[in-house]
Amino acid sequence: MAKLRTTSLLPAIMTTVVSLSFISKLRPIVAFQAPTSARRHFSKNTNAAFGRTTFRHIPGDLESWRMTSSDDESEVQTAATTPDLETYLNKNNLDDQVFSAISADGGLKVTVATIRNLLNEMMIQHSMNPVGGDALGRATICGLLASNGMQEEQMFQLSMKGDGPLRGVVSIVNGKGQAKGYCGNPRLSDDFTLQEAIGSGTVQVVKNHPDWPRPYNGITGIKFGDIDRDVGIYLAESEQRSCALAAATSFNGILCTSAGGYLVERLPDCTPETMSHMEKNLGKLVQMNGEDLALPANLMLEGKTPVDIASILLDGLGMKPLNQVTPKEYCECSEDKLFRSLRLLPREEVDDVLKTEGKIEARCEFCSKVYRLGPDEVMKRFAEAEGDPSKDEDFEQELKSKATE
Repeated sequence: MAKLRTTSLLPAIMTTVVSLSFISKLRPIVAFQAPTSARRHFSKNTNAAFGRTTFRHIPGDLESWRMTSSDDESEVQTAATTPDLETYLNKNNLDDQVFSAISADGGLKVTVATIRNLLNEMMIQHSMNPVGGDALGRATICGLLASNGMQEEQMFQLSMKGDGPLRGVVSIVNGKGQAKGYCGNPRLSDDFTLQEAIGSGTVQVVKNHPDWPRPYNGITGIKFGDIDRDVGIYLAESEQRSCALAAATSFNGILCTSAGGYLVERLPDCTPETMSHMEKNLGKLVQMNGEDLALPANLMLEGKTPVDIASILLDGLGMKPLNQVTPKEYCECSEDKLFRSLRLLPREEVDDVLKTEGKIEARCEFCSKVYRLGPDEVMKRFAEAEGDPSKDEDFEQELKSKATE
């Protein structure tokens, strides 16, 4: 199939519309059974305690370094709270869930997520092997944790731009818990560890909202390659959020058996005593998880739910539930957005592809859905098209007009 050459306008519109790759064939779904050696990459509990069980410190903020200045736990404010947790229960993590709570004194926020079902759905969409699934799972977990509490319309995009054979991983979530993502090489074999698959490069975050004049962009370097620790460094260095962050997955063959993580954030006016108590609770969490799987995958395999893990972390500090979100796979790609992208290309290039291939065929990088447009339909759409395809308002107006017909 002839390749479509992009113009300077195409990258801009693809950022806001949808990421589509022009292809000549559908990629077949292949059943893959990972050998036993695949599990060794996901069952090692590396020397990864720092950043997962201790707080990332904010550069230049002396207060964020005062973690263990007091051993007198009697000074910790532990207002008696017996919250009604019935609405937050999720037995054996049957459902995907993001649960958040704060300590009784308002000094710490804890967010815990489980997304096993979501990750399995993403892996099926992309015919993904465990290495890619581990990377996409951790990236999605980190995105859901770091973006918890933002407005429903707000978007959080996390990109691990590494030079490893995985060729990068991208995860996008919004305030509703809707998520999508992909990695550059979803079928990468289990011969690589996650760190080798990611390689060296940068952690890039984009936040946006329909009402913002421009998106927020942040970037830091990849230092570990296991995603969650790198995102923790990003939050501390780029967003000045002192936190402890962990995300992990486990697999049986190509089936994800657990996927989850937690984020503990230090809020303004958090006392050193509260911080000290929290780090002791984090130490207990490590002991409970064991060394077979990365934290907190083993706990989730044992049936510990987000509420259970939050209760362990906030033990002795009081727990006040904030909210819960049910993460879901969601992609906004459509045939209309594909045609909008075609209108941004030189017409002769589109005609050349139709003449050579007999159709336009494209695959969404996020959900792998394939769209096909025949010559007659393309010509008809060009004849009926109105407005400037580079302007969002014109595209939205065209969709409204089409819906009322």
